[in-house]
Amino acid sequence: MAVYTQVDDRTLAEFLSGYDVGSAISFKGIAEGVENSNYLLETTSARFILTLYEKRADPEDLPYFLNMMEHLAEHDIPSPLPIRDKRGDALKMLAGRPACLISFLSGVSVNYPSPDQCAALGAMLARMHTATEGFAEVRENNLSLEGWHTLAEATHARADKVMPGLAALIDDELTYLDANWPPGLPKGTIHADLFPDNVLFTGDEITGVIDFYFGCTDYFAYDIAVCINAWCFDGQQRFDAVRAKRLTELYDTHKRLSGPEVAALPTLCRGAALRFLLTRLYDWLNPVKDAVVKPHDPMEYVRKLKFHQQVRDAADYVV
Repeated sequence: MAVYTQVDDRTLAEFLSGYDVGSAISFKGIAEGVENSNYLLETTSARFILTLYEKRADPEDLPYFLNMMEHLAEHDIPSPLPIRDKRGDALKMLAGRPACLISFLSGVSVNYPSPDQCAALGAMLARMHTATEGFAEVRENNLSLEGWHTLAEATHARADKVMPGLAALIDDELTYLDANWPPGLPKGTIHADLFPDNVLFTGDEITGVIDFYFGCTDYFAYDIAVCINAWCFDGQQRFDAVRAKRLTELYDTHKRLSGPEVAALPTLCRGAALRFLLTRLYDWLNPVKDAVVKPHDPMEYVRKLKFHQQVRDAADYVV
C-alpha cells in the first residue's frame, strides 16, 4: 500500500455522501507497498480502507479483484469486503482514479514470521485455494513467463547499473525457465502476492488476508512458491528450511499436494524469485515522482534466486 493521489476533505465528503457509512472522523494515508493509493478512514459508523487504483492496475481487471474478495469473504476467508454504495456499486471514481471502499480488518502484519505463523499461512493458503474452486471468473497471470520477458526487455539496458552482470543473470534464468517451466499442474484462482505485509495476525492466528490486486488464474503451487520466497528467508536472505517445511506441511494437511506439484517447487520458486526481481528492478529504475514509499530493493531477490538455483531436490521445501 502507498499514497500517490491526494484526496482533500471536500472531495472525500462528497465521495462518502454516496454511501451509508456516516461522515469522516479521521483520514490518513498508509505509506506501505508500491501499487495503489490507500487511506485508513474512520467514520461515525466504522473503520474502512479507501483504495485508489494506480499504476499497474488495469481498470478492466478491477471487477475481477473485487468479486474475488467478495467470494472469499462469503466462504469464511478473512478477506476485506468491498462496500457497495447506495446504488449497489462497489467500484467508483475518486480524484480521477477508480476507487473502492473496503472493510477494515483487525490484526498486525509481521516482519519476521515465526514457524508457527508460516504454518498458519500454509493452512490459510490451502483454505483459500479450496474456496476459489467455486469462483468461475478467470484472469490470466500477466506476470508469468511472457510478462517476465517483457520486463526483462524493458530493464535490460540499465540492469547492470544496479549490479554488474545482472542483465546476463536475468537472460540466463529466463532461458532456463522457458525450457523447464512445468506443464499441467493443478490451477485455479490464486493470490500471487501474499507477502507478510498482506497478512494480518493476532498472535499466531490469521485475522486478515488483504491486497488481492495481483489475483489471477495460475498454478496453486506457484502461489506456494511466492510464499516460500516471501516468508521463508531471514533478514539477510538466508533460507529457513523450518519455516518452509511448516508452511508446506500445513498446506498439505488442508489441501493435498500432488507429486508433480512437489517436484516442481524448485523451478516454481526460481520463477517466483525472478518475477519479484524483475518488478522491483523495473520500479527501482523507474521511480514514481513524489511517491510516499521508496521502491523495494531488487537485490533481495537476486540473492533468493541464487539460492533456488542451487536447489536440486524439493525436499529442501517440504517435509
